[in-house]
Amino acid sequence: MNRAPPATVVHRPANLIDPLDWNGLFERPQSVELELGSGDGSFLARWAQDHPGVNFVGVERLMGRLNKLDRKARRLGLRNLRLLRFEAAYLMKYLVPAESLDAVHVYFPDPWPKRKHVDRRLINSAFTVMAARALKPGGTVWLRTDHTEYFAQMQDVFSASGLFTDVDTPFELAQVITDFERDFNGRGIPTCRSGWRLAAART
Repeated sequence: MNRAPPATVVHRPANLIDPLDWNGLFERPQSVELELGSGDGSFLARWAQDHPGVNFVGVERLMGRLNKLDRKARRLGLRNLRLLRFEAAYLMKYLVPAESLDAVHVYFPDPWPKRKHVDRRLINSAFTVMAARALKPGGTVWLRTDHTEYFAQMQDVFSASGLFTDVDTPFELAQVITDFERDFNGRGIPTCRSGWRLAAART
């Protein structure tokens, strides 16, 4: 007999120290993909709907955005989606179990354009190490931004890490865009995309 759908897909961990148990969050044990900074959820809700055989976790700091995505997920009956309220870097460093993810999606993170704020960017050399720890061998980080200088930094740190190889974004994935992305594409601002696959064997 099928379980009743959850009253909310927002998960509140018992503590902020122990690594998360992905299987405990979902009805079925499946591969897990993580989106850091889910925003309005326009990408994640569609991607989860199109891939019921994968479990998805969305991470967002702002409660208003989480609530909006929660309502959308329940309206669509998405039993393979859970949401967490955390700072992305903290979650990656302390709460994601090692070698537990098949993919990490990071779309349009804050570019912190002022030079004095560059060290606040999520995607840096430390992030490549955290991503390598969290991903299964062969797992992939998918990146998008409209900020060309930040995109160059993303490419540089992943390339320099020696842990990843660059891969093309699949057509199917590239076609699922955020509302924000649709808006600025309509104004002639292109999307910069890249994918970085973790080496299948680690040394």
